[in-house]
Formats: sequence, C-alpha cells, structure tokens
Amino acid sequence: MLKLLLTGGTGFLGSALVKTFLASNYDITLVSHYSAKAHQQFGQQVKVLAQVNELQADDSFDVIINLAGAPIFGALWTAKRKAVMRDSRIKLTTDLVAKIATFNSKPKLLISGSAIGFYGEQGTNIVTEESTIEPDFSQTLCADWEDAALKAEQYGVRVCLIRTGLVLGKEGGFLKPMLLPFKLGLGGRLGEGTQWMSWIHLNDWVAIVKQMMADEQMHGAYNATAPNPVTNSEFTQQLANSLHRPAFLPVPRVFLKWLLGEMADLLLCSQHVLPMRLQTLNFEFEYPDLSLALKQVVQVSDV
Repeated sequence: MLKLLLTGGTGFLGSALVKTFLASNYDITLVSHYSAKAHQQFGQQVKVLAQVNELQADDSFDVIINLAGAPIFGALWTAKRKAVMRDSRIKLTTDLVAKIATFNSKPKLLISGSAIGFYGEQGTNIVTEESTIEPDFSQTLCADWEDAALKAEQYGVRVCLIRTGLVLGKEGGFLKPMLLPFKLGLGGRLGEGTQWMSWIHLNDWVAIVKQMMADEQMHGAYNATAPNPVTNSEFTQQLANSLHRPAFLPVPRVFLKWLLGEMADLLLCSQHVLPMRLQTLNFEFEYPDLSLALKQVVQVSDV
C-alpha cells in the first residue's frame, strides 16, 4: 500500500487529491492545523498531525505532497499578510525538508506546490518553463518556495514542482466567488480584459500529480495549465454563455486597484502560459478547451 504525506490536504486542491487517493486505498497522513476539519471531510480514514515537527525519524512515506499555504486571495496584502503568506509556504517547506533529512527511510518523491505567479507580468509573451521572469511579490514568493523544496534533492529525493494556473472546479478555486454575480447577470471583464488567463480543470490538475507519482523520469518544474489559455474578455464571455447570462458590467482597473491594492495584480496580470514540458511527455488533458471545462463545472455546480 502506497504511503502518502500531505500538507494542505484540507484545501481545495489537497482535498481533491485526498479523495482520489482514498478511493485507491492509500495510507494517508495529513499535516494540518485544522484536524477537526480534516476528520469532518475524511472521517477516520486519514491520520492527522498538527504540525511538521510531530513527524518522527522512523516515519516512512513513499510520496510527500506539499501544498500548504495561507490563501493568496482574501485579506489585503499588508506587510503582515505578506509575511504570513511567505512563512506558511517557505518556512513550512524548509521545516518539512529538515524533517526529511532526519528520516531513516527517505521518500522517493516530493511534489511541492508553486504557481504560474513564478513568471510575473508577461504581457503578450508566450510563457514556458524556460521563460524569463519578471520579479514582483508573487514571483519572489513562488521562487523562494520552490528553492526551499528543491533542497530535498540533496537527500536523494526526486522533486517535482507543480506551477499551478487558475483552477476550475465546483468546490473552490478562483471561479467559485464569480459564479453568483455571473448567474445574476452582473459579470463583466476585469480591467481592459486583454490580460491572458492560464487556467486548468481540477481533474487535469489531479491527473498531473498522479503522473508525477507514476513517472520516475519527471523532475523539476511543470506548468499545470491547459494548453489553450484565453484572454479575460474571452473567459468572461464563455462563462456568461455557459450560464446563459449577459456579461456587460466591466470592472475598471482603477476600481480594482482601489479596492484590492497590490492584490489586484492577481486579476490584472497577463500570463499566456503553456504546459510545454507536459506536452513533451504527451500528457493528455481531459479538458484542453475552456468551453468544455466550464460546461462541466457549471453543470456540476447546479446539481
């Protein structure tokens, strides 16, 4: 039986993985501050530790999946909030790798979270794993998070970094708060709507993680995005069409900046990201096109 350790297992992405792995009867341990939430979600099928330092030298895991991190959306990006976002990712990952160093039996694989925020603002440039970065807070956050995870390689652990785009799913992600205003006919483009949005369906994201586990040749960073990104205007129109609603209330850039401050950059940043390394492996996306992905998510959300 495969033994897995997950951080961030109660979040949107992590919980999808746990449900998938439980269906395969894997032995799962979660590191989570939210033990009550974890048991509410998964019952007694998982073991829950409150923090990384509870791990012991004789603990043994085949794969560790590290997704923990305070939400990027939500609270304004004050200096205090930025520190929380960094510590919840970088410090936790550093602590996790330090624990790996003490294990008598090392894991074969560490899959560590990251995001396409790694690349920064890219305008109309087509972005692959080899592209030049544009530094900003999100870029530095992702880069330092990745660097912390890659230190596990010195202990003979294969490390895969999953640079996640905007994830479409019914139970969370960036789409969930958008559905109600769009269903009410109050949706619209953000800013000029020309910024590129690189998205991925949750099912495909889970499939990428599973391929990383199965393919021992995979290592380093992979863009977890669908092969067909769209502009914000196109995304807005397709979402409205999938809900059979109009979308004629654009949100001006200046208003987003006033309302959200620096966090508005997440909505206005343009990133035309392609999953080049996955395509080289002939990875097959279940939802390569936005119309199909939105149709599935919207239908499921209405059930």
